[in-house]
Amino acid sequence: MFIVLLMPASRNYLYKYITLITSVFQLGITLCIIAGYIYKGDNVPKGVNAAEGFQYVERANWIDLNLGSLGKISIDYFVGLDGMSIGMIFLAALVLVIGALSSWTITQNQKGYHCLYLLLSTSIIGCFVALDFFLFYLFFELLLLPMYFLIGMWGGPRREYASIKFFLYTLLGSILILVVMIGLYFSVIDPVETAVTAGYAKEVKAVSPEIIKNVQADLAAGKIARLNTVHTFDIVHMMNPANYIPGSFLSAASDTMFCGRHVRFIAFLALLIGFAIKLPSVPFHTWLPDAHVEAPTPISVLLAALLLKVGAYGIIRIPYSIFPEGAIEYAWLVGILGVISIIYGALNALAMKDIKKLIAYSSVSHMGFVLLGLASVTAEGVNGAVFQMFSHGILSALLFLLAGVLYDRTGDRIIDNYRGLASRMPSYTIIVTITFFASLGLPGFSGFIGELFVLLGAFNAGSINGLLPKWMAMVGALGILIGAVYYLWTLQKMFFGKFWTRDAAHWNILKDLDTREKLMLIPLVLATIAFGLFPGLFFDYVSPSAATFVEHVMQTGKINLDLIQH
Repeated sequence: MFIVLLMPASRNYLYKYITLITSVFQLGITLCIIAGYIYKGDNVPKGVNAAEGFQYVERANWIDLNLGSLGKISIDYFVGLDGMSIGMIFLAALVLVIGALSSWTITQNQKGYHCLYLLLSTSIIGCFVALDFFLFYLFFELLLLPMYFLIGMWGGPRREYASIKFFLYTLLGSILILVVMIGLYFSVIDPVETAVTAGYAKEVKAVSPEIIKNVQADLAAGKIARLNTVHTFDIVHMMNPANYIPGSFLSAASDTMFCGRHVRFIAFLALLIGFAIKLPSVPFHTWLPDAHVEAPTPISVLLAALLLKVGAYGIIRIPYSIFPEGAIEYAWLVGILGVISIIYGALNALAMKDIKKLIAYSSVSHMGFVLLGLASVTAEGVNGAVFQMFSHGILSALLFLLAGVLYDRTGDRIIDNYRGLASRMPSYTIIVTITFFASLGLPGFSGFIGELFVLLGAFNAGSINGLLPKWMAMVGALGILIGAVYYLWTLQKMFFGKFWTRDAAHWNILKDLDTREKLMLIPLVLATIAFGLFPGLFFDYVSPSAATFVEHVMQTGKINLDLIQH
């Protein structure tokens, strides 16, 4: 970003090359990371709630402050990967290359655009690797700035309205997350740093698991002075009930109530809303169609393929992992939100005449499956939810790129204004057909696998853990049927029959895909087929961490529920 920023305007033809080369280099690094990632064997590192289970960990002291009687604050640059994030990193790296190729059509203020694109790339990757809540929040907030300007400056006629709406909705969610983050800071200690400060060890390297247990036992007994405690934003430490100061604001053993509910339940709901806005889930979804319609094609691709996944990933990593009792207590609520999003999003997509609005509402529907899978808290449901995030990232990128191909040629996105495109654009039609069938959940494509496992998990949840009734899975399955209707209707309406466009001037400019467009589309088509036929390529990496995640939510959640109730 800084290289582009410092380059003179006379070299503006180089900006797009720098962005593309950077994105390709980033994808290369990601493939090297995946090649070295351990995912087989008896002792596969699982991550989730154990720092030693993460791979490619980097940790360094960033901010240390002595707050006197309130103790000390420790913020680390702490990043790493486990099965819940490795797939998202690959998705982000791949889509960012595709987005860079799509950005070659941008001609207005290229320096500003490519600087913001590269900043957005940094923020997205940062969200998927951060294991310190403060660091995660920094990257999460940093997404707002470039996306606001990318929509507001390079978008369509109503771009100012769409960008402000996006900013305000997301900012509201960020404020809710910030309030809970502050509450967690005052409640959680770093047992390793506290061991050194309180005299249990001379240095961090000398702190053993036995010393950590002694620190946690003495903390629970009130034997550690407040000024010797070191507060932390470490997400992994926040998952362990033993690291909470007795009687603190968000301790499960405290009697702090708000609106008749334990404050930890309120914190879970606040975080759920904060991330559901970014997901987005009904009823927090209304910013999405406006943002997609007005955003330029490459930004629509990043918004649907990656930014929505940051919201889903945030739900997995923060409220579900730190407040697992909330995941159990409000499983029905998360499940209902998922089912409503599936059906409501699909019905709205069915009514849309604008192709980008249709895709936007289909995204709301497909992301509803992620919520339903997480609500089940079953191995099948969680694996399906993470796979659905990955699959939808590929398919939504494809859908918006395909809409962009048509819009770049004609400036017209209305479905009723086209007929018989198959006769003029055969290659384009083939890729559209594959993408539509993959998106509606046809076996052999990635979309089928994610939805299948989510529905399996939701259907089995009642007998495994009693969290969801079977009717939620049955109603959710209707979303697949409605999806088939609007995709097949659009395909028949636009591509078959005698060629016709409402504007006769478009007849000669509707040409088939060029080389750049094929380079964008074909890798994504191959990906949805490959992961649809060989889902083990993805599940092998995810399953160990997903099983640990389910175990953590159920076991720690029940422990916390007992503490809250007693």
